[in-house]
Amino acid sequence: MRHDWTREEIMEIYNTPLMELLYRAATVHREHHDPNTVQVSTLLSIKTGGCPEDCGYCPQAARYHTDIEGNDLMTVQHVKAQALRAKASGSSRVCMGAAWRNVKDGPEFDQVLEMVRTINKLDMEVCCTLGMVTENQAKRLAEAGLYAYNHNLDTSEDYYKDVISTRAYQDRLDTISNVRKTNVTVCSGGIIGMGENLDDRAGMLVALATLDPQPESVPINALVAVEGTPMEDIEPISIWEMIRMVATTRIVMPKTQVRLSAGRTEMSREGQAMCFFAGANSIFAGDKLLTTPNPDVNEDMDMFKLLGLTPQKAFVKKAQPETVEAEDSAYQDMGEKPKWTRPGHTIERNQLAKMKSKE
Repeated sequence: MRHDWTREEIMEIYNTPLMELLYRAATVHREHHDPNTVQVSTLLSIKTGGCPEDCGYCPQAARYHTDIEGNDLMTVQHVKAQALRAKASGSSRVCMGAAWRNVKDGPEFDQVLEMVRTINKLDMEVCCTLGMVTENQAKRLAEAGLYAYNHNLDTSEDYYKDVISTRAYQDRLDTISNVRKTNVTVCSGGIIGMGENLDDRAGMLVALATLDPQPESVPINALVAVEGTPMEDIEPISIWEMIRMVATTRIVMPKTQVRLSAGRTEMSREGQAMCFFAGANSIFAGDKLLTTPNPDVNEDMDMFKLLGLTPQKAFVKKAQPETVEAEDSAYQDMGEKPKWTRPGHTIERNQLAKMKSKE
């Protein structure tokens, strides 16, 4: 395992002739994973819309005029019902997302902790993406039985300032560091097709691959341009760019689960098959990824059958965590009010989207 990758090395890999790149990535993939097994995860938006951030790609930002229908935090019973449905359809992991800037101690976080306990007791892997977390909050999640925490870097540090102005890149790295102080695995990746150049894609992979340990899971998303967001007019990337990104990720992070994430509705089965060949071994199932479209789970199961793929069982990569009940927890609500960064610069296209009247 290498943790000293450079942009130049990664760019060289990315630009390798495609057939050679695919062969190399597939070879690495087979050294560390079963090539015929793909993890199926279900992404559940437990609290939708109203986010105070200004991420240029996100329809859940309160400042943009999108047609996203917001909802308050789901009940534990509703989440359990959704998890059971996901398990019945072949998912081994439930990923819960809340449109928060950061976790805040209090009743809502306590409710999320109970969701984690509930799903872990269903013998499913539990992942959360809740924004930035402190060390104590990460430890409380771990105690509840959290398997993974997702916090994407999104892009390179250089291009990040053209996408988001309401939090700093270092805040994301600090959140990952806080999660690493527990037994919870890290899920962190990014989005391609936001107007970045190839050097930025390499920069994102450098940031991820030089972490020690590397993330256990790396989602590779293609931008889904949503009307009303600052990136609504960006043209979709080609499938070849996605294949190259997956293959490069596989080579520089051999043991990581590479997640073929947002944008699959625009990909043919042939394109997805090439991504699996290149090293992708995880997908999100269900008709939505938080708020954006996703292939129907039955379509995915038909594709799996066609390609001879088998859904990965839960806890193959790491043992199931134990659940500590709330009354037995060693970590309590500290009422923390951390000073997460607000860089303060402005992004012109984000400002224009904010001022645009909803038609």
